[in-house]
Amino acid sequence: MDPGRILFDQLAGDAVKELLRAVTGTFLCRSTAERLRRTVEPLLPLVQQGGRHVLRSNAELGELAAQLREALDLARRAAASPRWNVYRAAQLARRMEAADQGIARWLARHAPINVLDGVRRLRDEADARMGRLERRVEEVAAMQGNPNAGIPPAMSLPVALPPCKGMAMAMEVAPPPSKGMAVEMEMAPPPKGMGMPMDLELPEEQEKGLGVLGTGVKVGKEKVKEMVMSGGGGWEVVGICGMGGSGKTTLAMEIYKDPKVQGYFNNRIFFETVSQSANLETIKMKLWEQISSNIVLGTYNQIPEWQLKLGPRDKGPVLVILDDVWSLSQLEELVFKFPGCKTLVVSRLKFPTIVSRTYEMELLGEEEALSVFCSAAFDQECVPQTADKKLVKQVAAECRGLPLALKVIGASLRDQPPMIWLSAKNRLSRGESISDSHETKLLERMAASVECLSGKVRECFLDLGCFPEDKKIPLDVLINIWMEIHDLDEPDAFAILMELSNKNLLTLVNDAQNKAGDLYSSYHDYSVTQHDVLRDLALHMSGRDSLNKRGRLVMPRREESLPRDWQRNKDVPFEAQIVSIHTGEMNEPDWFQMSFPKAEVLILNFASSVYYLPPFIATMQNLKALVLINYGTTSAALDNLSAFTTLSDLRSLWLEKITLPPLPKSTIPLKSLRKISLVSCELNNSLRGSTMDLSMTFPRLSNLTIDHCVDLKELPPSICEISSLESISISNCHDLTELPHELGKLHSLSILRVYACPALWKLPPSVCSLKRLKYLDISQCINLTDLPDELGHLTNLEKIDMRECSRLRSLPRSSSSLKSLGHVVCDEEAAMLWREAEQVIPDLRVQVAEECYNLDWLVD
Repeated sequence: MDPGRILFDQLAGDAVKELLRAVTGTFLCRSTAERLRRTVEPLLPLVQQGGRHVLRSNAELGELAAQLREALDLARRAAASPRWNVYRAAQLARRMEAADQGIARWLARHAPINVLDGVRRLRDEADARMGRLERRVEEVAAMQGNPNAGIPPAMSLPVALPPCKGMAMAMEVAPPPSKGMAVEMEMAPPPKGMGMPMDLELPEEQEKGLGVLGTGVKVGKEKVKEMVMSGGGGWEVVGICGMGGSGKTTLAMEIYKDPKVQGYFNNRIFFETVSQSANLETIKMKLWEQISSNIVLGTYNQIPEWQLKLGPRDKGPVLVILDDVWSLSQLEELVFKFPGCKTLVVSRLKFPTIVSRTYEMELLGEEEALSVFCSAAFDQECVPQTADKKLVKQVAAECRGLPLALKVIGASLRDQPPMIWLSAKNRLSRGESISDSHETKLLERMAASVECLSGKVRECFLDLGCFPEDKKIPLDVLINIWMEIHDLDEPDAFAILMELSNKNLLTLVNDAQNKAGDLYSSYHDYSVTQHDVLRDLALHMSGRDSLNKRGRLVMPRREESLPRDWQRNKDVPFEAQIVSIHTGEMNEPDWFQMSFPKAEVLILNFASSVYYLPPFIATMQNLKALVLINYGTTSAALDNLSAFTTLSDLRSLWLEKITLPPLPKSTIPLKSLRKISLVSCELNNSLRGSTMDLSMTFPRLSNLTIDHCVDLKELPPSICEISSLESISISNCHDLTELPHELGKLHSLSILRVYACPALWKLPPSVCSLKRLKYLDISQCINLTDLPDELGHLTNLEKIDMRECSRLRSLPRSSSSLKSLGHVVCDEEAAMLWREAEQVIPDLRVQVAEECYNLDWLVD
């Protein structure tokens, strides 16, 4: 292979893509960056087609590669440039203009060559198509004389031969297939392990069927085609993953039947369904016999190892499609590792250790979903004139774009009267099944992803149904609940989170999979989402017991009052371990007394400016975690705060968008409380002039998190008397100017985060007395001008994050004494300050981080 092409594919392709991503991150020099983007963007399809039609010499390649590298470097600097640094932005703008002109000149010279190559390529493709048509005409003529004569041996199987283009005469004499037959052909999978010569184009019926699935599936198909038809001459595993019912197998079948894929692999494509209880040895042997055209003989029917390494006698690319793979061990057993073998694995799971590239199934858009739903409900792609269009759209919308739900629910409502449709819409909106048949058909397929989980993993999945629909679940809350009620330590809880994510039973937001697993990362910056259908599945599985016997008592949707069936059963104690309530404003008369002797978690979701805490909190003697989240537009004032005094076993408290009242001078201690999280709360009136002895109120508090509390100006000095504190995290508190001078008294403190507090201008010198401090985060404290002189006394400090501290111009001399320091994350300018320390600190790694502005929290 031409080395110029290899270099172009690996360098230019990635460079152009990364350049376009970097340009979108610029701020001050936006117009210049946009001009550069418009110049570079036409290169992307040109690069993705491969360099063979574009470049005529390595000299031309080197010229373009150098210009792309320069443009990429400028775009990175522009994206990382502080928004207030106008001078630097002007410099970068001038240099980007020069880069833009250079790339434009290259295009002016070489674009005509590309045009000529395109014409030549079209001519070659036309010749190839004419050759295929001529061969097919000959095959048709032979088949008319002898129906079996023109069918290759591999095609002699009980599957109807699809009609080919160019077979007009044959189509006139043959009766058209019935509607039912067409559907059956489209849905039937190929015989296991059967390779079919596929130099046939999709019949019109199949092309129309693909159109029913919409442009989303077509885009996914093109992405998967690129995955399977690209790469070098070695072996590779690529994947399609998605939740149960998302259309993974349908997409794999489209790849199996695609004529371009067939031509690329010269008809050597093999499809095998694995399933949970598969005989892997039998499957592997069957596949190898198909691939190698040899029958495996011997005492133990084992494939000789030397054959697997050398590959089949007929060299050339091979595609093996493994559908419904359930574990990494299955996949490792079935992957063939000879040159030219590409494996496409289809699974609910992700296998990052062996799969190099994965396409994740996307849910259908509104129009596509309605088309699939109507096909199942009415045998046509749109709503019939005789149907209630609004009601049909409402029911389809409740399926939330999941193909399986659209097909099953649509089919269950076929030929039903309008009252049944209305009942279905109401039941779906409450998270209930619409009928026994719907429950059986839908849940039998989707519950397979849950039933195979181990006990605690399954319980953790069911816990996800306790959070409101279409809301992000704070990762900190979720991990904490799992730790409390399932007796998990933090690493095990995080491992379960990853397992559920890899099984597509939840979605991690903000790249939590790669970032939240860091040793000193805070879960507070990350969240989890779950598809509504999966949430409904969790609610259904949790609701199999009678109301008072359920382990999770949940209001599936927000209502203005408590459910009526709760009131009817209030005289009998509820055995729920988790209670989740979702209402609007609640006053004292809106509650009724209930008994929860086994409750360990109480989640109160509401939207109002006033909220009366439920009186039955007093009966929750085993309550360990209390979560209050206000989804209203303003902070909520709490009433009935005396309820807290009864929570002697409470271990964690999460308050979001709450106005804290002034703290009293004394109160009953919460001796078990270890973790407090205050998010978007109004605190200043609560803390101003407070004389409460916090160490007496929270004698065992170990973790304090304060985030987006914009009115927080200072912390009360008494917080430094809580000797049990191990972690303090203060983020996005824009009015916080300084930390308490007595901070050094917290001798147990190992983590101190003061992140995105722009008004903070210094750290107290006493911070250097924190002998157990291991992690210090001062990133985005843009007015911080220096660090304490005795910073080197932090002999246990292992990591410092100081990104975007633009006014920090020097380091204290003592910083070279930080012998335990192993990792510093900072900007390019700050990295220069650490060069001297790197010489004397043996294991120090200085990481230059690019700026990242994340405004996802505004959506909530």
